[in-house]
Amino acid sequence: MNTLRIGQISAREVLDCRGLPTVQVDLVLEGGPLGPVMGRADVPSGRSTGIHEAAELRDGGSRFGGFGVLGAVGAVRGEIAAHLLGRTFESQRDLDAALCELDGTPNKSRLGANAILGVSLAAARAAAAARSMPLYRSLNSDAHILPLPLVNLINGGKHASGELDFQEFIVMPVGAGSMLEALQVSTEINLVLGSILLPRYGKSALNTGDEGGYVPQISDPREALGLLHEAVDKAGYTGEIVYALDAASSHFYNKESGIYTVAGKGYSRDQLIEFYLELIEDFGIVSIEDPLDEEDFEGFAELTEASGIQIVGDDLFTTNPARLAQGLEVGAANSLLWKVNQIGTLSEAFDAARMATGAGYTVVVSERSGETEDPIISDLVVALGAGQIKTGAPVRGERTSKYNRLLQIEEELGATATYPGRSFRKPV
Repeated sequence: MNTLRIGQISAREVLDCRGLPTVQVDLVLEGGPLGPVMGRADVPSGRSTGIHEAAELRDGGSRFGGFGVLGAVGAVRGEIAAHLLGRTFESQRDLDAALCELDGTPNKSRLGANAILGVSLAAARAAAAARSMPLYRSLNSDAHILPLPLVNLINGGKHASGELDFQEFIVMPVGAGSMLEALQVSTEINLVLGSILLPRYGKSALNTGDEGGYVPQISDPREALGLLHEAVDKAGYTGEIVYALDAASSHFYNKESGIYTVAGKGYSRDQLIEFYLELIEDFGIVSIEDPLDEEDFEGFAELTEASGIQIVGDDLFTTNPARLAQGLEVGAANSLLWKVNQIGTLSEAFDAARMATGAGYTVVVSERSGETEDPIISDLVVALGAGQIKTGAPVRGERTSKYNRLLQIEEELGATATYPGRSFRKPV
């Protein structure tokens, strides 16, 4: 970026998949051989959020139910643009550092993480355009690893109007040989799952949650996992699929009593860990996200050691290097859920990923429940070489845009493309 000058910055409100406003930023770089080039980026938003995430700026009041982002848009158009226009930066990191310094708060609460991230991502896209490269290649000249999708087919928790306390019930197509085959397998299983749910639970079971998964009116996680197994078997993919959960347990944890309530039953930390170990044994689960409260580093460490599977920290880490460092000290989890809007700049998010992989942790790149059609995380997961992506069921535009971009990248990479399959924890 050191020869490129920021020539224009603009922003606007656009709608996410829940029909709520979010920030879209355009940034133009000038001075390169191609002339002016523009990068555009949308900022996603979460519903199931960790308390340590960078702070979104929302307007409040009655407009859009209080969810408007005119303040964040104004920050981009005003203070941020005034600070950046006409300047050159040595690197993406220098630009992001300038944004953080301008905001001046530890969680980006003054200008808003949604304003700052929009500028950060749009700048990365513009820099890639100036180099005539796709974003994944601009960020990593050796990028070649496609991700195994963690496909959320049954929604619960805060992502659905149902009775399931666990948030996501996931299939992982480890037996596929390519991204295209992984999506074929996942779609066929989803179609079969729908055909099972309809006669058994009625039409309402085919309603979908925030991430496109079905919402049968059941409360027992064993029943939900059994349905996934039944669908996989009827689709003909037994042995080609493994299973995962996102418990999002902070949302069913009572901090005063220390009790987790699942399907109407109370569990202590030790009892819930034992329950997870039973589910792992009975249902072939290989990954659990946020199995315990977001402050329980000790409990995460205990389950990580006892289970031997991938234990993912989302609310626990919030893509924050400082939180991750705290987890590394005690062996809490062995995987980082990577959401770029949790930390607020691309550079800080990459720092968290490098810290995780340097310590032997895996990285699972993830969307948010309030997504847009912007498929930027598909380029980012390939740039990181993370080998895992979580972006919902393959049924709605804000989800399929990510999968379709991965299919394009798979074609662009050609013979060099690597789909990790069963080696998803150690992609090469």
